[in-house]
Amino acid sequence: MRWEIASKSMLKHGEQNALLSLDALLGTANAADPKIERFLALKSTIHRKLLDRINLAMLDKLSRAQVAEEVGEVVLGLLAQEDEALNAKEREQLVEEVLDELLGLGPLEPLLADESITDILVNGHNTVFVERRGLLERVPTRFQDERHLLRIIQKIVSAVGRRVDESSPFVDARLADGSRVNAIVSPLAIDGSLLSIRKFARKRIGIERLVELGSMPAEVAEVLAAVVGSRRNVLISGGTGSGKTTLLNAMSAFIDGRERIVTIEDSAELQLQQEHVARLETRPPNLEGRGEISQRDLVKNALRMRPDRIIIGEVRSGEAFDMLQAMNTGHDGSMTTVHANTPRDALGRVEQMIGMSGVEISSTSARAQIASAIHVVIQIGRQADGRRRLLSLSEVVGMEGPLITMQEIFRFKVTGRTEAGEVTGYFEATGVRPKFLRAATEAGIEVSPDIFRPDVKLGQA
Repeated sequence: MRWEIASKSMLKHGEQNALLSLDALLGTANAADPKIERFLALKSTIHRKLLDRINLAMLDKLSRAQVAEEVGEVVLGLLAQEDEALNAKEREQLVEEVLDELLGLGPLEPLLADESITDILVNGHNTVFVERRGLLERVPTRFQDERHLLRIIQKIVSAVGRRVDESSPFVDARLADGSRVNAIVSPLAIDGSLLSIRKFARKRIGIERLVELGSMPAEVAEVLAAVVGSRRNVLISGGTGSGKTTLLNAMSAFIDGRERIVTIEDSAELQLQQEHVARLETRPPNLEGRGEISQRDLVKNALRMRPDRIIIGEVRSGEAFDMLQAMNTGHDGSMTTVHANTPRDALGRVEQMIGMSGVEISSTSARAQIASAIHVVIQIGRQADGRRRLLSLSEVVGMEGPLITMQEIFRFKVTGRTEAGEVTGYFEATGVRPKFLRAATEAGIEVSPDIFRPDVKLGQA
């Protein structure tokens, strides 16, 4: 088949629906290079002419391979009209980048396809950083101008029914593969729009993979399996980018497939493998400031959905109180994450969130709720070398007066740094046998007592 010639009205209709970037393409090298500037100008010219020749409404009906074949033929024809000579490699690159604009996210597509990249950080249209193996580095990728970057951002957020503009200048969204997106634009972003993408691993990272990567030893993974299997309530604590969601996903694999699980998130990221999973996602307010559905609303609704376990991607506000209520009223084995630097800080943050719920409750009563609801606190972190590790596994054992008492079961002990800057250390048990072992035994799960011996190094890193 050949591309149908689109009328101007059809072009505008398809352009509006697809939210395509019409006048900017990817620059992957130094903008000061005259050759690169000419190549960018050529791509922009070809792109505009291409849009005058094709029917954008046809794009959704064709595969990328079919579009590539058709676009390639049209681009070659358009190139023949230009006074620029391109070799075969340059023609192939031009076609790929035009396809990225038509079907994907333009300059971001090569970065999204690179599995070694975990974060993409755009600081204005001509500055892009990525994270590889826990370390940041600048890449030559850039957008043609601010309009181009804004159009890509609009394309991302509109796909999940959200918006970003001067009246609502920041937004959380997600890509089709679950990658987390945050965008903030003018007037809040002074030097150009800011876009942050936390990529979602295409290959699901399970506990076995975390053990291989040195995030935890096999013995600790065995204990985590017992924690989940015995339906202990878990709070995963860590800083930004420390791997909280990754660990939550990995631990969820130990949940019995016969249980009904309800997940609640701001942006859906969890990839549970069980068959019986009900996924809920919050909704922001509309243009009139109405229609917002918060995590707290969803937690309350989830209690009416007959869940066996409730998993909240991250507690940030008053939903913490409703989550504790659920944990205390028959939804054992629930899990959530929180931003905090230590297990003690994590419980303190949950207490603060209870205060944000608007419920009149004393500090002692709030702590009693926490001590009763949460059984295990797992602290994870990203260390100086960029590696993410489980740093501590603690058990909440109750109250002593007005204070919550905890006992640490495992911890990672740092011993030094290599010449290459890698952190070295090992995992060790504190010698404390956790109380949740009784619940594990009752659930038919046996854990070797040798795991808890303090004189054994569980894993050298």
